[in-house]
Amino acid sequence: MTIKTLDQHIEVTPGIAGGKPRIAGHRITVHSIVIWHERIGKSVDEIAAEYDLTLADIHAALAYYYDHRSEIDRDIEESKAFVKTLRGSTPSKLQQKLHAAED
Repeated sequence: MTIKTLDQHIEVTPGIAGGKPRIAGHRITVHSIVIWHERIGKSVDEIAAEYDLTLADIHAALAYYYDHRSEIDRDIEESKAFVKTLRGSTPSKLQQKLHAAED
């Protein structure tokens, strides 16, 4: 079952992109749009051009984010914590090679 929202620009489909809200017809999540726009500072035009999306797609993703801000912010923070844990438990192969070269 696919649930379409925001004038058909945003989809939530179980089993696709982890069931997270995404741009309809793409695997680009609202989460990603938010990070690119709100955290990295890319403009709506830059995101649309770089990922071959419409401005309406980007604005719909941002509107969805503002309507579900606490949920998506929590998801972003959980992702950051997961990456931090993963980095701590998985040593960098590059760092290992650099240290081996120094010895």
